[in-house]
Amino acid sequence: MSLQITEQAFLSDTGRQRTANEDSFFAGSPIYAVADGMGGAQAGEVASRLAAETLEGAERGNAAPEAFLRGVATDANRRIHELAAQDEETSGMGTTFTAALVDGDEISFAHVGDSRAYLFRNGDLRLLTSDHSLVEELRRQGKLTDEQAEDHPQRSIITRALGPEGEVEVDTMTYSAKPGDVYLLCSDGLTTMVKDDRIAAALAHSKTLDEAARRLIDEANTAGGRDNITVVAFRVEDAKTGAPVEEGATLIGPTAAEAGLSGETVREEADRIRAARTREAARRRRGAEPEPAKRGGRTWLKVLAALVILAGLGAAAYYGLRQVYFLGADEAGRVAIYRGLPYDLPLGIELYSEVESSPVQLASLTEDQQRTATDHELRGEDDARSLIDTFEQSAEPEPSPTGGNQNDGGGDAKQGDRKASGGGQKNEPNN
Repeated sequence: MSLQITEQAFLSDTGRQRTANEDSFFAGSPIYAVADGMGGAQAGEVASRLAAETLEGAERGNAAPEAFLRGVATDANRRIHELAAQDEETSGMGTTFTAALVDGDEISFAHVGDSRAYLFRNGDLRLLTSDHSLVEELRRQGKLTDEQAEDHPQRSIITRALGPEGEVEVDTMTYSAKPGDVYLLCSDGLTTMVKDDRIAAALAHSKTLDEAARRLIDEANTAGGRDNITVVAFRVEDAKTGAPVEEGATLIGPTAAEAGLSGETVREEADRIRAARTREAARRRRGAEPEPAKRGGRTWLKVLAALVILAGLGAAAYYGLRQVYFLGADEAGRVAIYRGLPYDLPLGIELYSEVESSPVQLASLTEDQQRTATDHELRGEDDARSLIDTFEQSAEPEPSPTGGNQNDGGGDAKQGDRKASGGGQKNEPNN
């Protein structure tokens, strides 16, 4: 039996707490993909869009589905890594990547990171991919239960992505499909906000996949919308009875596209930079003077415009980071105030700095207060200082040196993390 795609839906939303959308997706029957970028500023958007656009021009030929998808992911990883190596502003950028390919009566997937693929069949929702995240690793090792992993504050610390390294391991898998199956690809902006039972309910109670996608986006935003949310869904039916969807790929990477930074533009600029550097190196070997820049032309105007946009966005991002605060625990187990975003990027890049530590030990607070002090919720400076004052007033006295069992506060001091802007190696502050 041969299956074909008879319905599809795709929707991406910035969310309630982000100013830019670093998610991208590709929807071109019979191939679909979701990519969730990381890297801050606009680097995450460029990385995710490059990953999605790699599918646009990919030729499958006679390759098996899994081999084709693995090759696409490997090619995207190379492109992102090479581009990041050319510019300090994009150093360490990367993206998750989850792609699906319908072939006959089977669906093949390629997967890197914590974006997910689900199967909805006969009212039941089944997770098909396994997150490449710290929490998932702990769950597989039996150190966390399924329930603990589902709501763990560090569930967005990913252990694998396209771009940060020159080589990447890509998970591939193939499943048998049945008529009526619905497949859902999504970024973790959905799954960290909406539990699986609610995802299943949205798919079950919606008349169309478009309606289901809108419901899922709305539920994620109602729950807080802490990250960008992307949903791509498609339904398969028997090719003999179902009407196929119209051909034509849809490729979206919202903010980067608006800035004129398409994957093609990025690749052209990268090629131009590489060629210029090669020519300059050759001249230096010959002892020649550097070649003067050529004047005018629309290409230079486009490049200049892109650079101006990047500079403006970078300045805005830097200013924004200076206005955001959160609470955490320092290495001594004391409650501290941090400025910036509570994320670490690859190569040791930190998006936060410690402002000051209070005399309050995290272990001296009540359980509710400890959760508040380590949830890394973004706050204004006055709000953060007000909470510190409240903790200082209610903190339990330090135990006497001659007392019984003592707790130095270090054991549970480091808790919690949130998704970095668009994704990434996401660790809690460790100052």
